[in-house]
Amino acid sequence: MQSQTKVTLLAGGVGGSRMALGFSLLEEVELTVIVNVADDDVVYGLYVAADIDTVVYRLAGIEGQAGWGRRDESWTVMEELSRLGVETDFRLGDRDLAINLYRTERMAAGTPLSTITHDVARSLGVETRVLPVSDDPIRTYLEIADGSMLDFQTYFVRRRHQDAVAAVTYRGIELAKPAPGVIEAIDGADIVVLAPSNPILSLRPILGVPSLAAAISAKETLVAISPLVDGTAVKGPTVDLLLAAGYEPTNEGIVSALGVLPSHLVADVQPEGHRPWRTLVTETRIASPDEAARLAREVLVWAR
Repeated sequence: MQSQTKVTLLAGGVGGSRMALGFSLLEEVELTVIVNVADDDVVYGLYVAADIDTVVYRLAGIEGQAGWGRRDESWTVMEELSRLGVETDFRLGDRDLAINLYRTERMAAGTPLSTITHDVARSLGVETRVLPVSDDPIRTYLEIADGSMLDFQTYFVRRRHQDAVAAVTYRGIELAKPAPGVIEAIDGADIVVLAPSNPILSLRPILGVPSLAAAISAKETLVAISPLVDGTAVKGPTVDLLLAAGYEPTNEGIVSALGVLPSHLVADVQPEGHRPWRTLVTETRIASPDEAARLAREVLVWAR
């Protein structure tokens, strides 16, 4: 039997979940996914771990049509809350709410997020190891043009990322410790991959955890997959946030925004001039599981 290649993927959002699924479909890969937690929030009194659930639901094959939430959802609780006059612009389906109720109750009893994530994933039939980057709270806040600060979910969901952003901060990141297994997953990986996730919202809150960037930078094979397709983001505010942070909305700008230097870059265009990384130019659109698996296999064959 062919030995497996150990791949550790850093991911958040829909693009990260798609790439996680792609690698998980390869029999020759032993995959660990390290997930952003800076989007987490308390909604309706419940602890919501948006990126973790997006990754787990995708790996379980039960993701919603929009890429988040659960497939074949019912909305009884949202309808009843709305009838009672509660603002329900942050919509959670009934099955999704059950997961969040379970997570909230166990966290209140002192169980770490990493343990709960493992148990939820296994309950849904997910064998891939999924780790939150930290059990400690990290929260993304965005300063908008008028000087006020918005938490991530207010900016992204409630206000549909329409505000011009002046700055992004990650509260609590300086004190956050890597969750159990995170550093070991990086040190033990044959290849570390940065998913085609938003570099400002999904990857920097992972890479900024103390000791994590050093562990990643020490890897001989560090592959960054650009989230840009045909020069722009498939969805979301990636381009706007790159510009707000002072980076060009190009593949070179993506690399600069990460704060770590990859050994390999996967993109759909060849960067101009000499670059200190190898570039694989290929189709990076991964709207289907087959496309994600194809890209994962290309990365695996090329980088190892």
